[in-house]
Amino acid sequence: MKHIVAGVLAHVDAGKTTLSEAMLYVSGQVRKLGRVDHGDAFLDTDALEKQRGITIYSKDAILDYPGMRLTLLDTPGHVDFAADMERTLGVLDVALLVISAVDGVQGHTETLWRLLERYHVPTVIVINKIDALAAGISRDDVLADIRKRFGDACVDAGPSQDSADITDAADTPVTANASALIHGPNDAMTADSSAPTSTSSAASRMEHDEDVAALDESALDEFCDTGSISPATISRMIAQRTLVPCVWTSALQLHGIRYLLDMLAAYAPQPYYGKDFGARIFRISHDAQHNRLTWLKVTGGELPVKSVVEPYGKIDQIRQYSGAKFDLLQSAPAGTVCAVTGLQSTIPGQGLGAQSDASHPLLEPVLTYTVTASDGTDAHKLLGALRELEDEEPLLHVRWIERLEEIHIQLMGAVQLEIVQELLRTRFDIEVAFDRGGIVYHETIDTPVEGVGHFEPLRHYAEVHLLLEPLERGRGLQFASDCSLDVLDRNWQRLIMTHMREREHLGVLIGAPITDMRITLLTGRAHDKHTEGGDFRQATYRAIREGLMQARQGGHCHVLEPWYRFRLELPADQVGHAMADIQRMSGTFDPPENDGTTAVLEGEAPVEGMRDYAMDVNAYTHGRGSLTCVSAGYRPCHDEDAVIAAAEYDSESDLENTPDSVFCAHGAGYPVKWYKVSEFMHLPFAWQQA
Repeated sequence: MKHIVAGVLAHVDAGKTTLSEAMLYVSGQVRKLGRVDHGDAFLDTDALEKQRGITIYSKDAILDYPGMRLTLLDTPGHVDFAADMERTLGVLDVALLVISAVDGVQGHTETLWRLLERYHVPTVIVINKIDALAAGISRDDVLADIRKRFGDACVDAGPSQDSADITDAADTPVTANASALIHGPNDAMTADSSAPTSTSSAASRMEHDEDVAALDESALDEFCDTGSISPATISRMIAQRTLVPCVWTSALQLHGIRYLLDMLAAYAPQPYYGKDFGARIFRISHDAQHNRLTWLKVTGGELPVKSVVEPYGKIDQIRQYSGAKFDLLQSAPAGTVCAVTGLQSTIPGQGLGAQSDASHPLLEPVLTYTVTASDGTDAHKLLGALRELEDEEPLLHVRWIERLEEIHIQLMGAVQLEIVQELLRTRFDIEVAFDRGGIVYHETIDTPVEGVGHFEPLRHYAEVHLLLEPLERGRGLQFASDCSLDVLDRNWQRLIMTHMREREHLGVLIGAPITDMRITLLTGRAHDKHTEGGDFRQATYRAIREGLMQARQGGHCHVLEPWYRFRLELPADQVGHAMADIQRMSGTFDPPENDGTTAVLEGEAPVEGMRDYAMDVNAYTHGRGSLTCVSAGYRPCHDEDAVIAAAEYDSESDLENTPDSVFCAHGAGYPVKWYKVSEFMHLPFAWQQA
């Protein structure tokens, strides 16, 4: 039997959680079919989720089905909580991308597709709500739109419209005695098998489909030679994303659910796991007793209870959740999704052991707000509460701005703001208010530069040289070392690398976080007697800032602003108004689609102009317009000079982020301005611009 981790992803209201409930019911995992709108869904366990009828946090459920054990991750569908969804992608073996047959491919659906491509996640498209298709719209129309948006790899995988599975006895849960009826008695996967054999209707449909064979040269040869495609070949094609099966369901009516489970049991790819321990973290939470839970998937080896995971602590408990309940495990083998207690300072998206790499998230907040306690709670207590929430959602980026004596946080949108407000009220008994909010800008560079930091007050010593290089948009920050161990000991190098990663480094134009750079340790120096760990922290921070100041002096620092991808539906006679507005925002758009009554305008524009535009659309269309926005990443700021002037940021007066260095002479330390450091530094430049 194979073990599969599958994530359910969708635009909000596509029926994602209802599909998960249906899979749990049909597989026999639950005896009663819960519903989101009734507040009794098996996977919506949080009080806020029940109250709002939306998924806010990713949830686990385990179901056993003939041929497989499936760990199901139900992810948030609302765009405000999409960061939680994105983090689960790193632990998935296959994704179920749910698309409403009624609404078709929506803005956030396209974002999900791009994320699945980025993370190379094998995907099955589940076209849901087929019972609600409007008259005159066929399944062919729906599939054609999907293939137009996502490519020819998307193939109709059934069931056929007259399939008994879609109309007859679809609500009968699977039992152990039903196994032979579905797959036959010999369906278990052998140790060296890549996919089980299957006699289900799903297998018949997939293995004899010419459209599937046409997607892959070896599959086509196999089809021509034998008249069919083997399950192993289909599994390989799904794993390589050359095949994206499209399955038709009505989750609320339980139609097509067993067919979907059959197909996953037959063809869902199962990854290879190495012998060395590795794990990927995808979520941090706290239980009712305030225990800190690190949610992870073991990606190699085995994780025993009481084992030590350096440098984060010892595993006290291993919990395997299914809904709100959990079992305690003594050990978690590769492929297990679990929550562990005892670890500290772990971060969602982080890898452990052999899975040490981490990816930069594509979806990040674009709005920043000032938070104040409206009930008189002191700032220290409020900051502590926000730090706990930030532990669970690092993208909140909680910052205490000393010079303003303000707390700033970053949010995806209005719904997340309301959730944070409610969490502070219910968990910490703090009432808060938010200001209108501003835009989250970033800063970057466009040419390499070597930054130098020297920290040498009396009886301290450290010097660090770092190379700052620009990266492509959306790559975030990357860190590396190109320093010989003959020059600087491994322990010091590791310490410098830690200091490069441990804080949010600010740019020197407006004090916004830097991004899209690779920072490489070139060389450094310690003193046999006087160097302490904190010395390299100071030298590292100063080296980054000194390099940025050099880049600014040469005109190579730039502000980046967030953009939205938008879809605007409005009366046809108002499309000219909309086009003029978008141009005024410095946005772009495709030629509008216009049927004489309704127009659809799609394009991209800066968040600054679009953030309140929905209210304008509602006003000039008298309520007949609809605006949908999703993140389109960061781009050079269209009004950089105005943004810099408005920020009034003095990089040299920001003492918490100083670019200057400290040297020592005659038994006393003295400061040296950043532009003079090259005259005093002890090591020569390690990088020369070509």
